[in-house]
Amino acid sequence: MHKLIHQWTWAAPVLAWLLIAAAVGMTLPAGLLAVVLIATVLAAVHHAELVAHRVGEPFGTFLLAIAVTIIELGLIITLMSAAGPDAASLARDTVFAAVMIILNGLIGACIFFGAIVHKEQSFKQTGVSASLATLCALTVLTLVLPNFTVSEPGPVYSPSQLGFVAIVSFLLYATFVAVQTVRHRDYFLPAKTLAADEDIHADPPTNAQTVFSAVALLACLGAVVLLAKTLAPTIEAAVASAGAPRAVVGVIIAALVLLPESVAAVRAALANRLQTSLNLGLGSALATIGLTIPAVAALSLMVGLPIALGLDMKGMVLLFLTLVVTTLTLGTGKTTVLQGAVHLLIFAVYLFTTIVP
Repeated sequence: MHKLIHQWTWAAPVLAWLLIAAAVGMTLPAGLLAVVLIATVLAAVHHAELVAHRVGEPFGTFLLAIAVTIIELGLIITLMSAAGPDAASLARDTVFAAVMIILNGLIGACIFFGAIVHKEQSFKQTGVSASLATLCALTVLTLVLPNFTVSEPGPVYSPSQLGFVAIVSFLLYATFVAVQTVRHRDYFLPAKTLAADEDIHADPPTNAQTVFSAVALLACLGAVVLLAKTLAPTIEAAVASAGAPRAVVGVIIAALVLLPESVAAVRAALANRLQTSLNLGLGSALATIGLTIPAVAALSLMVGLPIALGLDMKGMVLLFLTLVVTTLTLGTGKTTVLQGAVHLLIFAVYLFTTIVP
């Protein structure tokens, strides 16, 4: 097959799925699982970039964000169904962790390392502003407003409120997708084509290679999530032995699931394609809320599982700080190392206050 399809890119997911099958009947070393997980993540990034090169922007980053979010959603629903009432805050913690990782960790790393290499990077502000407006509405409606409604006590919506917010969240995300991919696609395209970017000017893969990479990408993403789930007991034991709060486990699992997108986004920023990095990061955050919340809300209403969406005061402060800083950072169409450093430091504060609440 084409030279872009390296043998290791299909060998990694095959080995990952073999280990997943073997883990059903035996206990495998955590170190082996971690090594295979990293290799599978790198293979996922490789296949995602091939598919993105074939279909073009912003469809490539959109497809990767959707694929990861759907698999992450399946993992959340599975864990919620198994844990029952004990999983009331699982969706909230996972979504909040994903938002903080993406807006501060991922975007901060892309801006910071991209600025170190290229000093100043630019992007189209129109598309980014549209993404941020949608993201602000989704996060406040799903993670903040439940704390201030009075139909039900606590950080929860009543059944009718939960159903209404779920529909609104899905409609907001669907409208964003229509704007991004059809009506105003040009808002999300790179501001200029870089002559030195070999990925842009390389010959696109054939249809057969694209189909192969798409299937391999799904296999890699599924393996990443299942390997993360297999590693979860080991991670939980390590967190418990360290005396850290249980919420740390959610942060670690969310980071593992988002690892393929993170690697792809940072690589794009280093190649001076910050627009691609922002499309991937903001699109992932929007998909995480716009698809996860409606799905878990439907599960809650159908089987009667409790779901607590409202953040505590510390979480709301960090969320508002993140949204304000992100809006200011991406409000000029240009970024420098300073903005990246600010986001990374906010992310460090989030991690520290999660471990030491």
